[in-house]
Amino acid sequence: MVQNQKTEYITIVDKNNKYLGKEDKEKCHQGKGILHSAFLVMIFNEKVELMLAKRSKKKSLWPDFWDGTVASHYHSEKYQQTTIMQRIFHEIGVSCDQINYLFNFHYHVEYRNIGAENEICDVFVARNIKSGDISPNKLEISEFIFLDIPELKKEIQENFNAYAPWFLIALEKYNCL
Repeated sequence: MVQNQKTEYITIVDKNNKYLGKEDKEKCHQGKGILHSAFLVMIFNEKVELMLAKRSKKKSLWPDFWDGTVASHYHSEKYQQTTIMQRIFHEIGVSCDQINYLFNFHYHVEYRNIGAENEICDVFVARNIKSGDISPNKLEISEFIFLDIPELKKEIQENFNAYAPWFLIALEKYNCL
């Protein structure tokens, strides 16, 4: 795990997604992981292409893996659209007029011998961002691409292990795979 960082607290939940409190983000990802809440936003451009973000090499879990546009954790008890909007701006430098909630799912996946994700992940979609406006935060994202769904399916078939597991689950539940 990355050391010498300011402690960041994220929301921990029970199996019914009921708020239990906050815990240190690093602790939540150690060992088998502590169940916590997270979100994934899949943002499409004006050509209906999905923006994929490659996770920074500095990430302790799944560094350099392709992911949905923005993936993060909740830091408070209640879902707040403004929190998600702020995170979108923080990671890719654009504002979204509207995001729409799709669904959530629980998953638990270990990453090598480093740690695990044990999350209930809310999935959102946003549309019509302008591709030319993207300005990724290099601490979060090393590169990005836009792919339409047929291209994405082909890429995943050819490079399945290059994608973050929660992103693959979300795509399957969204009927993209």
